[in-house]
Amino acid sequence: MLAWRVFQLADSAFPAGGFAHSAGLEAATQLGEVTTAEDVRAFLASSLWQVGMQALPFVGAAHDGQASDDALDALLRLDAKHDALLTSHVANRASRTQGRAFVATCSRIFDDPRLLALHDAVRAKKLAAHFAPVFGATVAILGVSRRDALAVHLHLALRAVASAAVRLGIVGPHEAQRLQDLHAPTLDAVLVACEGIAPDDAAQPAPLLDLFGSVQDRLYSRLFQS
Repeated sequence: MLAWRVFQLADSAFPAGGFAHSAGLEAATQLGEVTTAEDVRAFLASSLWQVGMQALPFVGAAHDGQASDDALDALLRLDAKHDALLTSHVANRASRTQGRAFVATCSRIFDDPRLLALHDAVRAKKLAAHFAPVFGATVAILGVSRRDALAVHLHLALRAVASAAVRLGIVGPHEAQRLQDLHAPTLDAVLVACEGIAPDDAAQPAPLLDLFGSVQDRLYSRLFQS
């Protein structure tokens, strides 16, 4: 059976809120650090490794946790760990915004009482609802395999930055698609290297991206929330 839900979740039409964020690209552009297609290509590579080492451990662990009897408690602990890891207030806020939007969207689209319970926990503020852990938990409930969950999360990160580059006028739509295709080997490398990392070993290998993103709120004008 084909993984139709994987295709649906990866579709740009799925209203998960990711396109409201640039992962620091807008700030990097205004600071003069990213101005060309080649700069975007380097930014994308750093961004994917950042997601791989920082977010994928929580996606994977949350996916695994859905098989336990105390799935919600396990998710609460992972969510709190991820909250502590995201020290930049902009990145932290963006992660929570995306996570809440994703859970709310999935609870409305897919008929599963576990999703409604998860959404209720988010609304009751039992969870900060960071994107990586709630994504892993949600797609596990939807029957998506662990590896597919990690791959979709990486794909969404790549697509969001490429789309932001188009809207910022750095590259055109065709060049953005070309950049995504060129990063297929990067996606493979990140997935292989990071799929087994535990949350306690998560790290931020690209500190400059964190610094770029942290100035988002101080930009004179901006298109994105982060």
